[in-house]
Amino acid sequence: MEKFITWSGVAAPMPRANVDTDLIVPKQFLKTIKRTGLGAALFHDLRHDPADGSERADFVLNRPPYRKAKILITGENFGCGSSREHAPWALADFGIRCVIAPSFADIFFNNSAKNGMLLITLPGSDVDKLMADAEAAGTLTVDLAAQSITRPGGPAIAFEVDAFRKDCLLNGLDDIGLTMQKNAEIDAFEERVRTERPWL
Repeated sequence: MEKFITWSGVAAPMPRANVDTDLIVPKQFLKTIKRTGLGAALFHDLRHDPADGSERADFVLNRPPYRKAKILITGENFGCGSSREHAPWALADFGIRCVIAPSFADIFFNNSAKNGMLLITLPGSDVDKLMADAEAAGTLTVDLAAQSITRPGGPAIAFEVDAFRKDCLLNGLDDIGLTMQKNAEIDAFEERVRTERPWL
């Protein structure tokens, strides 16, 4: 997967708690197993009028400059609900690879990391500062190596991240990539098995 080292761009403010995965990407878009194309379905029911399918002008991602947001600032328990992996796929395909909130649902949190996204958990007071930056359409820069968020009009905010998760993101390693690091050991094992148990 693509490495996550630094990520910079406009942050979209979404001050809403308990955003579930069905709201992130509704069920009718789950038929695909491709990771691309789901950006158009992101927050579909919030972005579109159910009567005629037109865009809701008041939804944040339908307003400039948030149409090209790269970071999302949101409320607690983001990603709750079902375990659908399409939720992080939709965010990433839209262009959002970093979500910042006071808390996340566990399965969504893990799915996101395995798909190259960085989810940052911060105290509510720090989320409020970043929400204000986002509402002013400020650009944020997330530096994973330094574990720091640079803001346009205030001091940087530090964040914590699990060391293993950090290493995987910095090096672009998903589960397959981690396994492939053991290629030499796997090859040696298979050769030994062929020699010791030729009937297998």
